[in-house]
Amino acid sequence: MSLYFITLVVLSVAAVIEARCATPALRPAAESADRGFHILGRTAFAFWLVLLAWGAWKLPWQQPVAALVGSLAANALVVGAGARPYWPGFSMGLALVGLLLTSMLIGR
Repeated sequence: MSLYFITLVVLSVAAVIEARCATPALRPAAESADRGFHILGRTAFAFWLVLLAWGAWKLPWQQPVAALVGSLAANALVVGAGARPYWPGFSMGLALVGLLLTSMLIGR
């Protein structure tokens, strides 16, 4: 499995969790943690879009298409599982890992 595919799936899951946690009960209680959760989720989504465009430009067409389909499948699994109380922390961790993987991918 390529680093590109893994990075896109991780960023996508982080972004979809942040988008699905609209109710206050599913968001972090502290104001600063909630703001960080929001910023990391939106940043993960932005970098997901950037990496899709980068992959379409730099990689064979099969890789971005596979990563897009994999991202959508992972999102469907996460959303289908239902909301969990640990989602905000999990999303923030995934966003940080995804951003680290993005820097490794682009830096090669």
